[in-house]
Amino acid sequence: MTADSLQGVPSVSVMIKGQNRGTVSNAEGVFSIVALKGDVIEFTSIGYKPKTVTIPKNIEGNQYSVIQLMVTDTVYLAATIIKARPSREQFERDFINTKVPADQLEIARQNNEESKRRYLVASLPRDGKEAVNRYLKQQSAKSYSAGQAPSQNIFNPFAWNEFIKAWKRGDFKNTSANRPAPTATANPSTTQITED
Repeated sequence: MTADSLQGVPSVSVMIKGQNRGTVSNAEGVFSIVALKGDVIEFTSIGYKPKTVTIPKNIEGNQYSVIQLMVTDTVYLAATIIKARPSREQFERDFINTKVPADQLEIARQNNEESKRRYLVASLPRDGKEAVNRYLKQQSAKSYSAGQAPSQNIFNPFAWNEFIKAWKRGDFKNTSANRPAPTATANPSTTQITED
């Protein structure tokens, strides 16, 4: 509770000193914790001074109630002066006169190489939204063939349509452009040129 208004303080950290266990008070400032006789309980909260309470060793029974009053901790900060950003002339002057060490320029050049950027983009992990969208699309695709073998593309009428159009265009004709180049093979008696 606050010492001045006796209001419950929410989210007070209640820790047993010297041990790695504790709890947090609820919205009304109420908490419950298991402690041994003689344990030191420490109360801390942002904006309040820390307090400690020692559980008496001579209490009777197995419960002990504490009403801990928390005193506000006022901290005065040094004055902060906020100014508008510098004028364009000041910015240009400072930007032009900034000395960048040569090794940092070389690092910047290396980081800008196309191959390095491609590698970094390829190895960049997906964020949560991308990963979830991909997973949900996979699950949606699996639901089309749930309980049966997945469909084969041979039964896809659109794929057949594309195949027939390609056949009519002559995409599958064995022209000289599609044939492999002739290769020379060495024979002990003669040299022959064969087509594979």
